[in-house]
Amino acid sequence: MTEASQFIGRSAVVTGGSRGIGLATAIALRSAGADVLICGRSADALESAAAHIASVPAPAGRLVTQTADVRDPEQAERLIRAAVEQLGGVDILVNNAGVGRFSPLADLAVDDWRETIETNLSGVFHCCRAAIPAMKQRGGGWIINVSSLAGKHPFAGGTAYCASKAGLNALTESLMQEVRRDGIRVSCVLPGSVDTRFAGNESSADAGWKLAASDVAQTVFDLLCHPPRSLPSRVEIRPAVPGK
Repeated sequence: MTEASQFIGRSAVVTGGSRGIGLATAIALRSAGADVLICGRSADALESAAAHIASVPAPAGRLVTQTADVRDPEQAERLIRAAVEQLGGVDILVNNAGVGRFSPLADLAVDDWRETIETNLSGVFHCCRAAIPAMKQRGGGWIINVSSLAGKHPFAGGTAYCASKAGLNALTESLMQEVRRDGIRVSCVLPGSVDTRFAGNESSADAGWKLAASDVAQTVFDLLCHPPRSLPSRVEIRPAVPGK
């Protein structure tokens, strides 16, 4: 079985799929033949992303969009229900939606703390909780959570973000042990510095040392290509040569 052929007929949900790592992952999966649903909070951004994804040649694979705020459990359930109704089920869930609010704790607004924790951690909880029954109906699946090396290496000014990713790492490892006998493999990808517009940062000419979003997407794709007997439960990916 080739890498492409094993994705034909499989359905994938990618949260935060309108830009960055999520967009690159959606392109990689659909280019391999998977049916893909991308979600995000902005309908306009999703429409633009869908046009971009559709412009990339693919052997098969449907593409649908769904506006959803993963912080809301009802919207997370509606997201998974849309995948079941429009794609026939859920085989792959890539939890990529995330935000970054960076400030010393004493200066951090309560709303920024809540948004970070509720998106990066609670949002994953809501989506996993909604998707697991659908995966069990299909006989198994893959859940891949996009975390960060910040969850292992906290830094000043990153209180909320680092805490959310540390919590996500723990959630992933616990969930992995809970559902592995149901044929559901759960893994966490921990990128280092990625050249995206995350947290409002603009891509710059001197950021060439950083990972590209496509590098992280390739890691997600490679995980999904592992044979059923294997479970790489945590993968760290960092720039080969860090910036000065």
